[in-house]
Amino acid sequence: MTRLFPHPLLSVVLLVFWLMLQQSAGLGHILMGAIVGTIVPLAARPVIGERVGLRRPLKALQLLGVVLVDVIRSNVAVFLVLLSPRPKPTEGFIEMQLKLSHPLGLATLACILTAVPGSAWLEYDQDRSTVLIHVFDLVDADEWVEIVKTRYESLLLEIFP
Repeated sequence: MTRLFPHPLLSVVLLVFWLMLQQSAGLGHILMGAIVGTIVPLAARPVIGERVGLRRPLKALQLLGVVLVDVIRSNVAVFLVLLSPRPKPTEGFIEMQLKLSHPLGLATLACILTAVPGSAWLEYDQDRSTVLIHVFDLVDADEWVEIVKTRYESLLLEIFP
């Protein structure tokens, strides 16, 4: 069974996304979604590699909630900065040390920081375990480091073994 479905969760997610894109749960769409959900993980097996285990799946849901709230909050903050009468936002760069070393955890953190408006993951130095982040309106660099460490990195350290 694992030979046909090497990543069953990915297969289910692809099926659900397929049905959402089609906006229908008709038999033909379900069959086509099942085919996509079977073929894509098989084709991606060399790229994906080994199965990824989540040590604490409920923490992953907590992280998702935190990120959704932060994306909404950051959208509002960036909007207000753009509308404010200040001459120009004070953008800046932050280099911070990370404890996180799991490749998928780092990729997740990169996606989070890039998805949250007003920040972008620029560069990761594996030798020094540091990340360079660009912030659109940098008022307090220490506050940004604290946010990333407490809201994202701490949860990612619990999620990925």
